[in-house]
Amino acid sequence: MILMDIYDTASWWTLVIAAQVVIGSAYFLWTKKKREPEDKLTYKKFNEWKPLPLVEYDLKVDEPPLMGKIDENVLNVGATSFLNFDKEPQIMENAIASLHKYGVGSCGPRGFYGTIDVHLELEERLAKFLQVEETCVYSYGFSTMASAIPAYAKKGDIIFADEKVWFAIQKGIEASRSNVKYFKHNDMKDLERLLEEGVQKKELHPKRRAFLVVEAIYFNSGKMCPLRKAVELARRYKLRIMLDESLSIGVIGKNGRGLTEHLNVPRDEVDLIMGSLEHSFATIGGFCAGTHFIVEHQRLSGLGYCFSASLPPMLTEAAITALDILESQPVVVKELDEVSVKLNKALDNLKHYTYSGDELSPVKHVYLKDDMSHNDKESYLKKITKYCMEKGIAMTTAAYLKDQEVKCPEPSIRLASNRKLTDDNIKQICELLDEAYERVGPK
Repeated sequence: MILMDIYDTASWWTLVIAAQVVIGSAYFLWTKKKREPEDKLTYKKFNEWKPLPLVEYDLKVDEPPLMGKIDENVLNVGATSFLNFDKEPQIMENAIASLHKYGVGSCGPRGFYGTIDVHLELEERLAKFLQVEETCVYSYGFSTMASAIPAYAKKGDIIFADEKVWFAIQKGIEASRSNVKYFKHNDMKDLERLLEEGVQKKELHPKRRAFLVVEAIYFNSGKMCPLRKAVELARRYKLRIMLDESLSIGVIGKNGRGLTEHLNVPRDEVDLIMGSLEHSFATIGGFCAGTHFIVEHQRLSGLGYCFSASLPPMLTEAAITALDILESQPVVVKELDEVSVKLNKALDNLKHYTYSGDELSPVKHVYLKDDMSHNDKESYLKKITKYCMEKGIAMTTAAYLKDQEVKCPEPSIRLASNRKLTDDNIKQICELLDEAYERVGPK
């Protein structure tokens, strides 16, 4: 009776489908065989595999210069500690005391447990020293410029920059993805020409943000920026000025406040002042200075500020102590300026070289007079610096990434003056450069 009920309710095609499922399942289980897993990375296949080379051609890499501690008896004109604060006992003592108090690192970025009282103190002291509303401190000089520029300039904006700005500024401009136009080095007429072309082509208009990026003293040439003319053009064409004071802070100006003080340009004429603490202050890190509105924006938009561990407390304390000395003894700036002028005059008498650098600039670039290729000049200059090192004077060739620089500068020896150089030291430097040329230079 039950079978009859099932037969009545189920149609014939339902029984056919069910039968196919049963038969198919049975066939699959009957024919299935155990297969051993295949080892795709067998020893034989591993030996047969030949990876493609990362570089398809042979690269000739110059032997890097030996790095290490320079003997105390060697005269060092390669390091950019212009005020000789790296050998200041008071700075060393305060840095070590801070090390015992806070430890080595800060354990996080400024916004994530990395802010310590010394950071706030340094920012407050720098703002007071530079006579601005506010400053923010970065943990690395290079990242200061590379972060500050893209924090403001974005895709669709336009940037006018000197063709010899140093590499950190170039990377900051690249990261901003803005349209960039480089003008000839320190040539305000060429800048004015580009600005006028921008107006005619409607690239410059009130709805598009435009920036002017310059250095107070250019790291790649040692020349001083004509800031007054730059400010005049910026105001006429509605540009925002970003000024890198890395080589001028603690170097020029009555109190060492940089190019704005030296040329008596009001601080509010410059929208953003950037700088490194790794030269005159003989520590690590950088800073940005300006109005509260300008600086506060970086605390959320500056990538180097937001995502890098903050400046170690002991290095922050070193910067504070260096600032103490600079404020209490402004005569050190005058001493440095006098040495820079003397070095400039002495370089005029070199027989086999030309040089570049403003009279008050602590950085001078020495070039070979000979007409030869970039690589040959670089090779001979390295031989000359090596010879000088063996004779007791440490100097360095300027290092550039030829394939990545916007306009790679000519190979040079970069000399850095400091306030402790004597007249005999300067004479010895120039005589040794000519002697090195005659011994190991081009014949």
